[in-house]
Amino acid sequence: MNLKSPEEIEIMHQGGQKLSEVKKKVLGAIAPNVSAWDIEELVTREIEACGGKSSFKMVPGYKWSTCINVNDGVVHGIPKKELVFKKGDLVSVDMGIFYRGFHTDTSVSVYLGDDPKVQRFMEVGKKALKQGIKSFKKGNTVADITRAIQSELVNANYSPVYNLTGHGVGRELHEDPRVPLVISGSRDEKVKLEPGIVLAIEVMYAMGKGDIVLEDDGWTLSMKDGTISALFEETVALTSHGRIILT
Repeated sequence: MNLKSPEEIEIMHQGGQKLSEVKKKVLGAIAPNVSAWDIEELVTREIEACGGKSSFKMVPGYKWSTCINVNDGVVHGIPKKELVFKKGDLVSVDMGIFYRGFHTDTSVSVYLGDDPKVQRFMEVGKKALKQGIKSFKKGNTVADITRAIQSELVNANYSPVYNLTGHGVGRELHEDPRVPLVISGSRDEKVKLEPGIVLAIEVMYAMGKGDIVLEDDGWTLSMKDGTISALFEETVALTSHGRIILT
């Protein structure tokens, strides 16, 4: 675990705020007849314009600034030109910025429809992320974050994607500890939360069973049962004064 100094957290906050502005533009751009590639170009352009670099393009073998998924796709989807959003789609966009030596990471999902069941699904995911962040405080452990997210999802009859996790973030995009979505007694869950920890807290969940499969493109992870999934994520730091949502 790589604890960050107050100065390093401040730099990450600067980068995170830049990424937050990019995310706002993404939220305003997702609509029917817009393609995943349109969003990819927007994110790439905006990250470069604010003096950052794409974190995801620094991942070995990955060539894009975003991961974009629709409906049963949950994470790591390649932003393809032929993927055009339509009314009724649930679109998830994951992005990261590398700024002044540090990464921050965020994700958002948008529903382009009016089905009350899917609207409820979205609200539960947002609430689960808020509860997870609320549990990120000194004296707790990673398990407290996991438990808060898992409880919110399961109580609403949704499934956390049990073999995907949130993660530490900083000089590397993925650092220890992992932040599981399901309590299993893992070593990561026992990590005590203390000032200097920065986590990318993620909520990845589905209407179905939560089992995933790897698609033929070698990157996209989708729900095995074809049910709708979503993704919400913020990078959050714990300081001596409390938590700060960096993104």
